[in-house]
Amino acid sequence: MKARFYGFNWSFSLISVLLGSMSVSYGQTSGPDWQIVGQNINPANYYGITVANGIIGLVSSPEPMKVKDVVLNGAFDTYGRGRVSNILKVFNFANMNLDVDGMRLGPKDIANYRQTLDMKQAALTTTFDYKDKITVRQTMMALRHLPFSALSMVEITAKKDCEIIPMSVIESPENLKEVKNFYSEIDRPHVTIRLLTSVAKSPSGRHTVAASNSFIFEEPHGEEPDVIHEDWDYNMHLAKFKKRLKAGQTYRFSVVGSVSSTAHTADPHNEAERLTVFAALERTQRLLQRHQAEWARLWQSDIVIDGDPDAQRAVRSALYNLYSFARESTAYSLSPMGLSGLGYNGHVFWDTELWMYPPLLVLKPEMARSLLEYRFERMEMAKQNAFSHGYDGVMFPWESDADGQEATPVWALTGPFQHHITGCVGWAFWKYYQVTKDKEWLRTRGYPMLKEVADFWVSRVEKGQDGKLHINNVIGANEWQENIDDNAFTNGMAKTVLGFAAQAAQELGITPAPEWANVAANIPILKFPDGTTKENRTYDGVTIKQADVNLLAYPLTIVSDEASIRKDLTYYGPRYSPEGPAMGWSVLSTLHARLNEPDKAYEWFVKSYKPNEVPPFGVLAETAGGTNPYFATGAGGMLQAVLNGFGGLTITDNGITQLKTQLPKKWRSLTIKGIGPQKLTVQVQ
Repeated sequence: MKARFYGFNWSFSLISVLLGSMSVSYGQTSGPDWQIVGQNINPANYYGITVANGIIGLVSSPEPMKVKDVVLNGAFDTYGRGRVSNILKVFNFANMNLDVDGMRLGPKDIANYRQTLDMKQAALTTTFDYKDKITVRQTMMALRHLPFSALSMVEITAKKDCEIIPMSVIESPENLKEVKNFYSEIDRPHVTIRLLTSVAKSPSGRHTVAASNSFIFEEPHGEEPDVIHEDWDYNMHLAKFKKRLKAGQTYRFSVVGSVSSTAHTADPHNEAERLTVFAALERTQRLLQRHQAEWARLWQSDIVIDGDPDAQRAVRSALYNLYSFARESTAYSLSPMGLSGLGYNGHVFWDTELWMYPPLLVLKPEMARSLLEYRFERMEMAKQNAFSHGYDGVMFPWESDADGQEATPVWALTGPFQHHITGCVGWAFWKYYQVTKDKEWLRTRGYPMLKEVADFWVSRVEKGQDGKLHINNVIGANEWQENIDDNAFTNGMAKTVLGFAAQAAQELGITPAPEWANVAANIPILKFPDGTTKENRTYDGVTIKQADVNLLAYPLTIVSDEASIRKDLTYYGPRYSPEGPAMGWSVLSTLHARLNEPDKAYEWFVKSYKPNEVPPFGVLAETAGGTNPYFATGAGGMLQAVLNGFGGLTITDNGITQLKTQLPKKWRSLTIKGIGPQKLTVQVQ
């Protein structure tokens, strides 16, 4: 293996020169390595791709000029199944209609329908022909620099003389109630802003939700088309204009929209309109330029695989989705499905800390910090949860909602018994400090969290007749084994974070609680007679849902000698269920890569994503043959196989270091850019 590190430091003046010379056009695209193309689209077998900015997610539709869902991060209410809070599906403010010569175009009237996601610019472009009359090109994005706003750019080219009537539509999903629609015009000497706005209550009335949008015309003021407002019924209204086109003529306009709720601001109605006015007066070119600049900054941290185009596409897609679903300088976390829909009710699980967080920590520590802030702000609720269950410290819920309360449906035993989540939170906090060495953060955030996590485990253990301290009656990572004792991963994580809490105290000159080390030393890791790690006290070799014991070797280091790692891989690898979630296979890939078995690692790597891809964009379902994309948890696991497996990156007290690894035969080189706070680059050949 050859590895080289390169410093990365763009000066502000260079960035300014590059941005100042950037030309912006509706048709600008990136190279094929950055594109995911959906062709031969079958509406009956279609799983949308998402454009998101960490706050709003817009999920694509097989219907022309439509969006399937609009998801708003941080806004939850109790509705739907399970009597628990769900993330809100909010107003669809990005839908459009288009009439041509008095006829409404629809899926049956169009040809050459094609959708292309440009990952570099985080923009989805849809193109199609309508009969022999027009060609349409629409590019949609969730603006990265404006977290509550989205932009849609439309370009219509006439093949023959015709009349077009584009319509900007706001539609309410069924879950919103008391919908009120508004239309207003703000007239100024140089411009007229036309605001289409809807306001409603969430299902229980807990939140008010508002969305607003406006056309952006390219014509000078006074020459813009007249806009007409139509209020159709309680859940839909629109603004439209008419334009006659000559054969060969291309007409361009944009629609910008914003959405907000009382989960984000006290007055979402006015906020949505103000944000839309701001964006509309920024105009299309400035919006596009700033959006692209933000994504250029994000892509300073990238993974480049030479020799395997399919792996390159899959890995970049995984990065694109994690970057899209998370956002720095917030206190929002990641749900298993990100902002791609309402999967798992938008709740936060261990999926964040153990699967999606580690790649972000390596490539975007500032973004990873937001995920930790989500947990820190909900410590009081976690303390109450521990108190309610008879424990000390913090006990984080298995499914966490906006308030941080337990939001697992009552019929699922994972809520009261899957306690390893609390260890995962503590583990993630210490890993952040190892990477950043931010001692002020450790003092105000890291140590306060780790102390409470450690106190929880001290109160959680039970002394057995053997003198050991057991953790009984839990559900481990393998959820198919319920209410078992001494689960390997739970015990291993508890031992690990108790040690991390002591280290954090020492870093700050604080004497660690003496019981932390004593408890950690006496929590057992059970073994079979031949030395293979035993998943729990009563485990008898049955099929498992996902990684459990193998997590003790990675990402934990409880099992560290090569012989034991191999023994556990040999025993548990064949016991993984084909119906298990994607991230289980990525653990096997990472471990085989670290054992310098790159081709075996590559087999598991491919299995961690390829069987789970669904048409037409290859977005990831949770399981092979599944239909609930986008499974960001699986993306995080697959990225760890590349970063921490083939790339050899590992997080220690010395920061991010590198193990000696080998690449699979198919890969000529692996380049990882923008690593850690220093933005280093590693190349493996």
